[in-house]
Amino acid sequence: MSDDHNSRTPKDSHYARLRRAHRERATQKRGGKGPVHADAATEDGIVRLYGLHTVRAALDNPQRRIRRLSITRNASARLDLNDPASLPFPVETVEPREIDRLVGPDAVHQGVLLEAEPLSPKPLRDLNGAALVLVLDQVTDPHNVGAIMRSAVAFGVNALVTTARHSPAESGVLAKAASGALEHIDHLTVRNLAEALEELSQAGFQTIGLDSEGPERLEDTFQADRIALVLGAEGKGLRQKTRETVSALARLDVPGAIRSLNVSNAAAVSLYAACRHLNTISGD
Repeated sequence: MSDDHNSRTPKDSHYARLRRAHRERATQKRGGKGPVHADAATEDGIVRLYGLHTVRAALDNPQRRIRRLSITRNASARLDLNDPASLPFPVETVEPREIDRLVGPDAVHQGVLLEAEPLSPKPLRDLNGAALVLVLDQVTDPHNVGAIMRSAVAFGVNALVTTARHSPAESGVLAKAASGALEHIDHLTVRNLAEALEELSQAGFQTIGLDSEGPERLEDTFQADRIALVLGAEGKGLRQKTRETVSALARLDVPGAIRSLNVSNAAAVSLYAACRHLNTISGD
């Protein structure tokens, strides 16, 4: 037996019994089909977030409403949770295999799982003072959206705009790919992307769609002090209506044989170019 098992307290055993009962009830409701994975929303809409960076950022976010934390003793030490019992939500000390059963064997959970309410998306009107916005036109892969969020936070993007449909919901996979960035960027959802782009233009944003066949290089396209970069989905790129609505279409000049980049890589490169433009006109 492990040291963690030998050091369990009556309280730990009590929580373990409750957890087993909860799993058994959930399995019965699903007809005995096994554990719920992290990206399957629970019946009350709770999302499961896992991984040290992801959970640390969620714990530090005052806007995040947390329901429960399941954590190993090793992960608790790595997160510097000296007194987990003092946290304002239930904390369960568990073995790694307990988390494996909830998130699946392929999830790199690092011994910590947080159950929380999803963050509330903000309306488009909450962009006062924003200078750099990233817009995703039906990018559906949560790994890509998470990676894009990470780059967006690194480059100081004020908000991420996605469509209410054909965009991934907040999930463990998305949050893990974002490595904590999910907690650091305003996420705005819109029902009609073309209307949202028109609204951004009226607010003074130059809306620039990234297209491998764009007529100009991206760095030669920037003209305004407020920029909204628009990226399309893998494969199909920007939809026709989006292409017709943006202020300009631009390409990333790449010298190699492959003429286009993965959408998350394209986001990082284009954000770097946009930041250089904005810094230049602001004198920073």
